Amino acid sequence: MGNWVENEGLSIFVVLVWLGLNAFLFWWYYLVYDVPPKFFYTRVLLGRALALARAPAACLNFNCMLILLPVCRNLLSFLRGSSACCSTRVRRQLDRNLTFHKMVAWMIALHTAIHTIAHLFNVEWSVHARVEEKHTLAAVLSSLGDNPNESYVNFFRKTIGNPVGGLYVAFTYLAGLSGVIITLALILIITSSTKTIRRSYFEVFWYTHHLFVIFFIGLVIHGAGRIVRGQTDESLAEHNPEICYKNFTQWGKKGACPIPQFSGNPPMTWKWVVGPMVLYLCERLVRFWRSQQKVVITKVVIHPFKTIELQMMKKGFKMEVGQYIFVKCPAVSKLEWHPFTLTSAPEEDYFSIHVRIVGDWTEGLFNACGCDKQEFQEAWKLPKIAVDGPFGTASEDVFSYETVMLVGAGIGVTPFASVLKSVWYKYCHDATNLKLKKIYFYWLCRDTHAFEWFADLLQSLEAQMQERNNAEFLSYNIYLTGWDESQATHFVVHHEEEKDVITGLKQKTLYGRPNWENEFKTIAGQHPGSRIGVFLCGPEGLADTLNKQSISNSEADPRGVHFIFNKENF
Repeated sequence: MGNWVENEGLSIFVVLVWLGLNAFLFWWYYLVYDVPPKFFYTRVLLGRALALARAPAACLNFNCMLILLPVCRNLLSFLRGSSACCSTRVRRQLDRNLTFHKMVAWMIALHTAIHTIAHLFNVEWSVHARVEEKHTLAAVLSSLGDNPNESYVNFFRKTIGNPVGGLYVAFTYLAGLSGVIITLALILIITSSTKTIRRSYFEVFWYTHHLFVIFFIGLVIHGAGRIVRGQTDESLAEHNPEICYKNFTQWGKKGACPIPQFSGNPPMTWKWVVGPMVLYLCERLVRFWRSQQKVVITKVVIHPFKTIELQMMKKGFKMEVGQYIFVKCPAVSKLEWHPFTLTSAPEEDYFSIHVRIVGDWTEGLFNACGCDKQEFQEAWKLPKIAVDGPFGTASEDVFSYETVMLVGAGIGVTPFASVLKSVWYKYCHDATNLKLKKIYFYWLCRDTHAFEWFADLLQSLEAQMQERNNAEFLSYNIYLTGWDESQATHFVVHHEEEKDVITGLKQKTLYGRPNWENEFKTIAGQHPGSRIGVFLCGPEGLADTLNKQSISNSEADPRGVHFIFNKENF
């Protein structure tokens, strides 16, 4: 079970360790508050809800320590690029940083729900104990602290009944108010992180996600009120609660048990999260420093299908294939950063991105670059651009395999533009040291116009391979998944022509979707005993399909063929 499972997003080993640590912390801290005599009298007031509140609090501390680490992009890129500490398998785990980030977020939501519900009972019972009849043990414990030289165990000191007392705790106590605020912040962060919101209202997702600042501030101060209280060690030495509770009416009298003394638990959350918070602060400082470096837009190309290409230059900028950058255009928004895959090759003297116009921000960028105007746009009129990156992705590992399958859907072809350009440059100069021997390239697109900007690159690569008598190096299949009747008629008429009517390539465009099972079996048969990298930039449904095919077509024998699935995540 501890072995790495190559075709799962995160290895089962990593997930099981993380789940195991959560389970251990929950169990350990549940026992800490449910068994020792230190909290005997606290349990009299609150019952099992005490332990049920504190156990998830420990798990919250642990997961809040982890939640920021997967989004420290510069740290991950440093680790990914360090061959000394990062094997291919470890890099594949780092590439699943956002998957882990989401898993940790849902774990935080789960433990927050348990913690909150348990504390609702704790508050209700604490408030009730202050107003119930005085002859009970709970009432006597709640009255401790009303007289001099006594310390309280019940944090609620008013004599107000429920529900007013509960509301008083929620909105006047530091623990209550901070708890309400961070819970609301967490709800907004999670609900705005759904796929629908991210795709259709990215700005909503972006802004609400920055409520994490309020969340962490509230988290750190949440325990400063020390409302969870236990008996002091000095008091325990002279007052054994498991014996003395029977004679609670005689406490403090001569020959009887002394009055127990209590103290609050010191806040512990800051010890868990201060390290990641400092790392993340450094991350943001690096991003800010990078954003201040000058970026020059050298060329803007308008492609069909509402896509523009920005070619840029930046002093000291170095990239690898398949990497991505974050882009900010102050003319559109002074705060928003958006990720884009680099479509240029490392061998080129500029770096480029392709932007599909699908939302308010991309529409604003389109207009800011003058693409909505008919006349030529002067270079000095182009907007200022800030760039953060580049950052590593799974596509960087393409050249680590002898055989790869590259699958792009729609605009998801962009990381492979960088890969194929780099291959072309390597073949133009010297490809003798190139480990990569075979590329199977698949591109799925709904509209014929979307092929145009990429066709020139494929034509150049096709010609280069034929010129060097290595036409078998690249096998590509382009699938058109949407067409109308007039287009279909046109395709039929020109089907027998030497070059494809859509792309101008010798390889004809296919219609519909690939039969992935047949594709995987065919490739497995042609490359026995190989490790074949499968790289996807596309939707989750296609990712699930390719992941399942990678698993089902990999042999159990270590010497057999193995498909290693990789997906772009940013």
